[in-house]
Amino acid sequence: MGYSLEQFSAECHRILKHDPGVEGRKKVCGLVQQVLKDDAFVRTHLGDDVPDRKVLYEDPELGFCILGHVYHGAKDSNPHDHGPSWAIYGQARGETVMTDYEPVARPGYNEGDLHSPRREGSTRLIRIEGRNMEKVQRFPYDRVA
Repeated sequence: MGYSLEQFSAECHRILKHDPGVEGRKKVCGLVQQVLKDDAFVRTHLGDDVPDRKVLYEDPELGFCILGHVYHGAKDSNPHDHGPSWAIYGQARGETVMTDYEPVARPGYNEGDLHSPRREGSTRLIRIEGRNMEKVQRFPYDRVA
């Protein structure tokens, strides 16, 4: 079955409205896996014209965002968290290696997993954020050996 962005976002909304917690997010993760098997969806929303970060959909009621990410070539990211929110990553093409960290000290809050993605080649992925992280203050982290 093919997916449109409208169908995908509506199903994410339905799932997260019914269960906004971890179990609902697991169901959304399963949906992301199915959607990324749809070559037409990937071509449409993760084409060569997509930048590093493109908001494909922002839910007006629940606030979650569906983003498209296309990275051309290798890219390394500094350790970061998603502040008071969460994220679901779904790899469509290429490979992303995710490194998890344990913080030595947190800068004022306890929410969020600390991680940094590394891509050794071009990648295309969908990410769903619990809220649009462009609008959330996050703190920088340094790697400590």
